[in-house]
Amino acid sequence: MSEEMSTLLDRMQAMVNGIIILLPNVVLALIVFASFFFVARAIKKIVRNLTRNRRQARNLGMVLGRLAQGTTILVGLFIALTIVIPSLKASDLVQLLGISGVAIGFAFRDILQNFLAGILILLTEPFQIDDQIVFKDFEGTVENIETRATTIRTYDGRRIVIPNSELFTNSVTVNTAFENRRLECDIGIGYGDDIDEARRLILEAIYETDGVLKTPTPDAILVELAGSSVNIRARWWVQPPRRADVLDLQDRVLTNIKNKLTANGIDLPFPTQQILFHDQTEATDGDRTGQREGWPAGKGQVPQPRSISRSLNRLAELKVQGNGSGRTKPAPPAEE
Repeated sequence: MSEEMSTLLDRMQAMVNGIIILLPNVVLALIVFASFFFVARAIKKIVRNLTRNRRQARNLGMVLGRLAQGTTILVGLFIALTIVIPSLKASDLVQLLGISGVAIGFAFRDILQNFLAGILILLTEPFQIDDQIVFKDFEGTVENIETRATTIRTYDGRRIVIPNSELFTNSVTVNTAFENRRLECDIGIGYGDDIDEARRLILEAIYETDGVLKTPTPDAILVELAGSSVNIRARWWVQPPRRADVLDLQDRVLTNIKNKLTANGIDLPFPTQQILFHDQTEATDGDRTGQREGWPAGKGQVPQPRSISRSLNRLAELKVQGNGSGRTKPAPPAEE
């Protein structure tokens, strides 16, 4: 037992001596790694500051800054490991990183997918910070584009975090991609109204609204002969295309159009519906050749439509006749 204890103590003493010998190297490695870490942060900040005032290069600066930071930290880690373990070679580190990279890739596939999608979004710039975008059921202003996710602020004051892989593989509408934006609205007039006169009044109301661009020119085109109205589509261009300005200008344009049309006697009809009643007691019910309302007339004699008032009068006459005889007229027997 004493020999085993002695062997154990010798091994522990050797480990302590080894740690003591490596302690200066470990401290030096930590200092070197910390230095590279702070240098990497400084490089990232410098790159972002150089491109902050340039809208077209802002996203590229973010990508380059993050890549420079990651590369600098990785170099610092290599140097720190070689200080702690002098026998460690660069080829061993590359091999270790390759094996670890495969394992990490399988374990964090979604994270890496979002990371690569974020890099591609920052490089290709389909949209930028402060752009207003529409993605599925979400619409708002882009606050930040990170390598993992993109953050947008909705118009009602909420924050939405969307994974970059979703944005990269799905359709995104960028409302502020261009300086000008076209708005449109369908306006229904009555069938008895003059289409050319209504078109002239609509364009006049649009031109009188402050903020509507004269170039491209507004227009009003006939788009539909609807069930209750003749629909004319009014189209005009605005600048800038941000949502608050768009809603404000649309409100003023539609107000002017409505006031202009009503002041000049143009009808703005609402949908109407015609309902046909059947008393379900006629011999022709269900016979498409003998029933007038709702069915083709057929090749024979065209049946005449019956009004509700005439049917009610006929029912009243039958009731009077029944009261005069003391009893109501029996219903005819059902056909076999």
